[in-house]
Parts: sequence; C-alpha cells; structure tokens
Amino acid sequence: MSGAPLRSEKEKMLAGELYDASDPELAEARLVARERCHELNHSSPRDEENRRRILKGLFASGGDSVWLEPPFRCDYGTNIHLGEHVYFNFDCVVLDVCDVRIGDSVFIAPGVHIYTATHPLESHLRRTQEYGKPVTIGNDVWIGGKAIICAGVTIGDRSVIGAGSVVTKDVPAGSLVVGNPGKVIRQID
Repeated sequence: MSGAPLRSEKEKMLAGELYDASDPELAEARLVARERCHELNHSSPRDEENRRRILKGLFASGGDSVWLEPPFRCDYGTNIHLGEHVYFNFDCVVLDVCDVRIGDSVFIAPGVHIYTATHPLESHLRRTQEYGKPVTIGNDVWIGGKAIICAGVTIGDRSVIGAGSVVTKDVPAGSLVVGNPGKVIRQID
C-alpha cells in the first residue's frame, strides 16, 4: 500500500504546516542568506554593481529595483518577492519562512520587522516545530519606523502603518493604522 510521498521540511514550511527548523536543508539555506546579508551589510555604498548583484541573489524577485539601506537581515531571502521601487531603510528584519509579497512603491522605515514565522501555543510542539503564515503588502504602502507586521497579515494598497504599530490583523486598502495592537483609525484614500 503506497501512501502519499513524504514531504520535505522545506515543503511543509512553505505550505504553512508544522515543520522542523533544524532540518539540514533549511539550516544550510539560512546560512546562505546570512552570508548574503553579511556581504550586503558590509558592501561599499559606492559599489552599486556589487550591491545589485547581492540583492538579485538574495531576493526571489525585485532585487533589480529595490533600494535597501544596510543593515538588513532575513531568514532565507528566497521567499521575499518585491515589486518595483521598494525601499527598505536601516535595520529592517524579514523572517520569511513563508512568502512575503511586497507591492510596488512601498516605503519601509527604519527598524521595521516583518514576521511570517510563528510557533505553536502547545509547549511540547513548540520545542521542536514551528510554522508560518504568508504576509502580503499592497502597492503604495508606507510602514512607519519600528512597526511590526505579524504572520498572516495582508495590508491593502495605499495604507499607512504608524511608527511603532504592531499589526496583527488584515488592513483594508487606504487605511491609517496605529497602536499596539494596530487599529484602523481612519480611511486616508
């Protein structure tokens, strides 16, 4: 009797299922991302050709038009999909165990963290497994400094996330969100 083929830890991770982050394939992929981030973070701002090469190798898409102020950190990079003219200011972190999709003309202020990674509430599972939920950020979004975008959140086009906000729920298009937890305080568009 043949069952379904066994899925790799990477396949489970990308599908948002429980997976073992200590899996050798995943550990190696994180090391590659750290090496690329290290190279980027220590590259000369005057050597645009080298920086562009690193960015194209780091991100799944959008490395050819992103503007990024180092330092920058991510888990894999290969799960980050960028639209045209995305700007990351200093000290941003993206935990991309699932897809992070960022639209066109998105401004991401200093210290912003975007998390797709999360953990089970049950301690016995949390010891060895984690999972993720994708994050989607629409076009023409501005995310203020030190904001946190949590796993599974979608931010609609033209929205603004206030500095220091913790976004735990989806944001409708054209919304201004502030606070912890982030709340829509008005429509702006």
